[in-house]
Amino acid sequence: MTGDGPGVTLAESGEFAVIDRLVAGRRQPPWVPLGPGDDAAVIACPDGRTVVSTDMLVEDRHFRLDWSSPHDVGRKAIAQNAADIEAMGGRATAFVVGFAAPGHTITAHAVDLADGMWHEADLMGAGIVGGDLVSGPQWVVSVTALGDLGGRTPVRRNGARPGDVVALIGDLGRSHAGYELWRNGIEQFDELRRRHLVPHPPYGQGEVAARTGATSMTDVSDGLLADLGHIASASEVSVDVSLDLLAADLDAVAAAGAVVNADVRQWVLGGGEDHALVATFPTDPPPGWRRIGRVLDHPGSQPRVTVDRVPWHGTAGWESFRVD
Repeated sequence: MTGDGPGVTLAESGEFAVIDRLVAGRRQPPWVPLGPGDDAAVIACPDGRTVVSTDMLVEDRHFRLDWSSPHDVGRKAIAQNAADIEAMGGRATAFVVGFAAPGHTITAHAVDLADGMWHEADLMGAGIVGGDLVSGPQWVVSVTALGDLGGRTPVRRNGARPGDVVALIGDLGRSHAGYELWRNGIEQFDELRRRHLVPHPPYGQGEVAARTGATSMTDVSDGLLADLGHIASASEVSVDVSLDLLAADLDAVAAAGAVVNADVRQWVLGGGEDHALVATFPTDPPPGWRRIGRVLDHPGSQPRVTVDRVPWHGTAGWESFRVD
């Protein structure tokens, strides 16, 4: 058997035939004069600098193929890397992908994975310019994202100052809510279940924040409090978050929380993988962003991040080597 018809595996198709199928007919953006097919790709960098980030998804740790379609996994892999570029105030321009899978993997599933990646990359006008395909004991998807700053200074984590407004764009708690619904076998709240499989980063808003004077920024990948903790530590400040200002997020997951008997504050404050953007601004945030707190001076004996001015005693966010 050859090709990627029903039942044909990667081992049966062969590495180079699969690669040819994955790259055939793809359109690259104008800043990619040379895409896949040679020893390396060529990408134009008009700014003279390139923003680079990389991340990995490991089967049964970051996704489950009995929950997610290969298309979903592809979208998630691109989205979470693009969000890191957004968090620097940049725009994702290109992605390089490494994919490991067992030889018995159905070739059509690898094609669906690539289609999902291209679907997500198209949302921001970016291209997938190269990568690697290898045999491995389980699916591992490794993505390197490249981005452009458009001549702007990168927005780092270390610029927050006392008095700054903490603002957010995007949603919180949806991915964790979806995870709990999947984990408990609850076939309700389809939108929340989908949001765990495919995040919705606010593409383009990192650039908006940079243009309007954001002093620091990050994406909410590990959990709001954990990621604000990175900003607070790097900036040597404290951050206080208001639950009242997060009421829309709490309300959005309240019904799901009641079904699984969960404290939805934990989902909103400590749940990750929504890939919203959170930033600090010296004045009012740009349209579409919402205030959620304030940057304060940091007395050395106090926690870096508080909720309504008191320490939060729940989980602040995801840790890669935590044993669940």
